Amino acid sequence: MRVGQDQMIERASADDIMSLVSDRVDPPMQVGAALLLDVGDQFDALRLKEALEQRLTSIPRLTQRLIDVPIGFGRPLWVDHAGFEFDQHYAVVRVPGPITEENMLGFASTQLTTRLPRDRPLWAATLLVGAGDGRAALLLVFHHVLADGIAGLAVLRRLVDGGALTTAADFPRAAPSLVRVGLDAAASRLGAVRRLPALARRLTSAAIELGPSLRTHAGPCSLLQPTGKHRQLRTVRPDLRLVARLAHEHGATVNDVILAAITGALHRLLAERGELVPAFVVSIPVSARPRTVHGELGNQSGVIPVLLPATGTLVARLAPIADLTRAAKRHQRGASTALLGPVFRLLAAAGIYQHFINHQRSIHTFVSNLRGPDTGLTLLGHPITGVVPLAVATGNVTVSFTALSYAGRLVITISADSDTCPDFEQLQHELHRQLSLGVESLVT
Repeated sequence: MRVGQDQMIERASADDIMSLVSDRVDPPMQVGAALLLDVGDQFDALRLKEALEQRLTSIPRLTQRLIDVPIGFGRPLWVDHAGFEFDQHYAVVRVPGPITEENMLGFASTQLTTRLPRDRPLWAATLLVGAGDGRAALLLVFHHVLADGIAGLAVLRRLVDGGALTTAADFPRAAPSLVRVGLDAAASRLGAVRRLPALARRLTSAAIELGPSLRTHAGPCSLLQPTGKHRQLRTVRPDLRLVARLAHEHGATVNDVILAAITGALHRLLAERGELVPAFVVSIPVSARPRTVHGELGNQSGVIPVLLPATGTLVARLAPIADLTRAAKRHQRGASTALLGPVFRLLAAAGIYQHFINHQRSIHTFVSNLRGPDTGLTLLGHPITGVVPLAVATGNVTVSFTALSYAGRLVITISADSDTCPDFEQLQHELHRQLSLGVESLVT
């Protein structure tokens, strides 16, 4: 393979660095999705592999690896991986029996919590093929430094039928010389002076976004315990049409309904444990991207911690929760990493980051919600019948939630530490019950 001209300098962003710093403990900072496929009885696994290789490798970042540079030479670099081999990232697993949600989520949990090698592009794809039922599942796992949720949707659009393909004729390009990297770092520092007013505005917005966590601490409860590296996953699938109607009738969003259901479910779960917690601090990711993009991956998002009420009916809590989330999003979106990034880097440098996240009292849980494609997609002509979001939390957050809408359907994936949440099935039941009671309140 011929090496092309020197590669342009592509650095990890400040938001990307926060993902790297946060990846100091198990489980790793990895996210993904499971694409459920109807492959019928004429499935050609080799043809699908060839299509996936062509489509995934048309995204430049998926053939690049992240390399460190000497101190003083700026942030790490993305460079073409000259030794890239698709087979190092792709595997086919034939399941003895049909693909079920239980075995798919079990395998997905293992993939999410198995650390991706840092000496190659930070992603993996696994095709699960069932026996005799015409179904398959494609599991995609990325390190969070590679893509946040919105960027992950851009990858999905390039992967499916009809996605735009590009070819890098000069791959692999040689990594930029250390001299170029040093000059670029010096120029960036000079440019930082001109960017000081914008940085000041972003820091102000970051302080506003993080204001609730600075003023409010997450009350002590059994949701906050140091976790291990194992996770279990379950899903809840409410009727998106009814959830959207419920939100509309109360001046709220679908995300507000999800938040109200989750806080109610957590309240009931802890009540069964003998704990009374009237409100929860929920960390909500907020993207700085206006839309999905094809060529630009990485991270452009922040977090907003919001104290949400958990008592009473879902319908009674919905309007107050909508008011709280609207107020929290009035300022610059995704700015919080401007403060969190430097703090996390200092904690890591001091060797106390792991202690900090194992004992933090800023949030009780994470809740992420993404709007996926409104219409059904296909992969090599095979209908994608569902998309299940995959993510895990670290530190002392024992339970987290990720929601995704796709083709008129809504899936909420619950992730829990296997050891600290033995009543995981009850949480799944309570979340389903909360959503069911909410939509039952609709006037027919």
